[in-house]
Amino acid sequence: ELQLVESGGGSVQAGESLTLSCAASGFTSRRYCLAWFRQIPGISVRENLASIDGDGRTTYAESVKGRFSILKDTDKETLYLQMNNLQLEDTAMYYCAADWRPGNCRGGAGLVGHWGQGTRVTVSS
Repeated sequence: ELQLVESGGGSVQAGESLTLSCAASGFTSRRYCLAWFRQIPGISVRENLASIDGDGRTTYAESVKGRFSILKDTDKETLYLQMNNLQLEDTAMYYCAADWRPGNCRGGAGLVGHWGQGTRVTVSS
């Protein structure tokens, strides 16, 4: 069974950094694409922040480009999201996602088949 388990969320102050982790099991990440989404409180849509495919190619949303980095450790089957210079508007629930169809991780949340339970990030001033 494919499982994704996020960790690393917490409360930080604006300008600080945080790294989220997503432990994957039940599949080989080389054959899946992976992505990070977030859902802001009160908003029903999950925003695609970053994705990485089986060959290591990455994409980023404009809102996080230059501040966030998506990384994958294939040996540990772990996905990371390094977040720098966090801002108040980055407060959200962050989700790890996976799909066996490469292009789906670059699109909307409805295209992705597998999700973790989420980890909360709160940024305060």
